[in-house]
Amino acid sequence: MLLLALMWGLSIPITKLGLGTIPPMTFTSLRFMVAVPLFMFLARKELKLPREAIPSVVGLGVMGITLGNVAQSFGVQGTSASVGTILSATIPIFMVILAAIRFKQPVTWVHWCGLMAAFGGLALVAVGSGPGVDDMSRTTASGVIWMLVSAVGIAIYYIWSAELTNRYGLMPVAAWNMLAGLVTMLPLAAWEMTDHSIELTPHSVLAIVYLGVMVTVVGLILWLYLLKVVPARVAASVQYLQPVFGISASAFLFGDPLGVMFAAGVALVLVGLALAASGKRSKSEPVPV
Repeated sequence: MLLLALMWGLSIPITKLGLGTIPPMTFTSLRFMVAVPLFMFLARKELKLPREAIPSVVGLGVMGITLGNVAQSFGVQGTSASVGTILSATIPIFMVILAAIRFKQPVTWVHWCGLMAAFGGLALVAVGSGPGVDDMSRTTASGVIWMLVSAVGIAIYYIWSAELTNRYGLMPVAAWNMLAGLVTMLPLAAWEMTDHSIELTPHSVLAIVYLGVMVTVVGLILWLYLLKVVPARVAASVQYLQPVFGISASAFLFGDPLGVMFAAGVALVLVGLALAASGKRSKSEPVPV
């Protein structure tokens, strides 16, 4: 869980580097063009999937890979790396809400307090980030919205993937939904390239490789493994340390200002996350994995 927090925590600042010369949909497609062949090779002996599983696995790929990751790229482009990092850490909030709906898990007053505290912290983070000195450090309303859309899409992906991997196996579900997401993204990237220039710099190439291999392939294997061995609420706690790594990297790479209001917002979000994911599951509650 610590290793996963480090790898995923660095993903937003590194995405920011790549988006400096490559537009969002093309960048996301290149990332998965690296990830998909590698994952297919790793899963080559476990690719068999029942026919009835295909619609769900394709839908999973469109939801998590296409919507979740493309929206994240647009969000990172429109926020500072620090703000993008803390917004991406709201995924567990939406997981708690979705788990309550999907699995009829009770949400106590402590959980609701945590959710409200976390969203209040987001408001402080947005205000405390300031206007930014350039396009790399500026946070816009559209960027925040895209990041929240991404968080919802990825939360749905995580909850849904827990069910499908439990039913059909980790490797075939991960491999085929990743391929489905890439196939869906390619026409969008082709359309985007007609209006945007692309420059492959050493930074952008390294960002694509890191995100494709470490975040997507290695990270997804670790995450889906965690979902199989611990409850989703416990696995989601890996998100707590992501902002620590991500914001530290953002301050180092981009000089993002970390003022008192921003720090207070981050602290409130983390407290909210802790409260939202707290509590023990009762024996009568269904287990989502």
